[in-house]
Amino acid sequence: MFVKDPCGIICVLVTYAAVLYADYVVIRWIVLQTMFNSLWGPFNAVAFNTIVFFLIMAHIRAVFSDPGVVPLPQSRVDFSDIHSAETGCEHVDWTVCTRCEMYRPPRAHHCRICKRCIKRMDHHCPWINNCVGERNQKYFMQFLVYVAILSGYAITLVVVSWIKECPDCDPTILIKQSRIMHCIILLLESALFGMFVAAILVDQLQAIFGDETGVEQVQHKGPYRAHKSKYALLSEVCGQQHPLMWLLPCNSTSRRFDTPLIDYHI
Repeated sequence: MFVKDPCGIICVLVTYAAVLYADYVVIRWIVLQTMFNSLWGPFNAVAFNTIVFFLIMAHIRAVFSDPGVVPLPQSRVDFSDIHSAETGCEHVDWTVCTRCEMYRPPRAHHCRICKRCIKRMDHHCPWINNCVGERNQKYFMQFLVYVAILSGYAITLVVVSWIKECPDCDPTILIKQSRIMHCIILLLESALFGMFVAAILVDQLQAIFGDETGVEQVQHKGPYRAHKSKYALLSEVCGQQHPLMWLLPCNSTSRRFDTPLIDYHI
């Protein structure tokens, strides 16, 4: 899915522009200018672009993945039977969305931008132009982690390139000024985005460990279930595989969210 939201589309374009600019500065003005006679040059070029690749893959998955949209009924629903005996006790916690005119499962909330109800909705993020919900929260967190790593990596390369003497560097004044200008811009960009995504990542982890989404935190509903371990809560989002596999932007082996929805024909 892709939300046609102007603000979200602009934020997505800004994200890719910032990442590509960082890659350009690192390769053109740091690696090729200060490390071209060292093995650190190709190593840092490959390592930096590997992180960029995983960042872009995680971002694409977060943007285009279904966050957990609750399907609409094919016909008009009679809401009077939601708490009746015929619906069964398993649907006691279901609520009604007056905008979508349908039943929705527990922890599902309506997004005014996506104009649909999202299962386990945390919030709508313009930086991925999508909701962060049950099915794509893993990719959103991967995106945050890779942006934080890339920001720290870029800052480290800039600082090292300034501290380390480079006798083989181009002595041309214009080249030096251009390198300094690009490095300063990259330093500011990396610091800004790094602190921003780090704050969001901490907020996401607090929400997961507290077993409540961003919407539930605002509504002061408290933890959704009885106490569970932090590892179990994180596994529900990232999957049941080894924790090292959580960093890969691939499908989760955990299919906890593939539960049947309410039968609209009851």
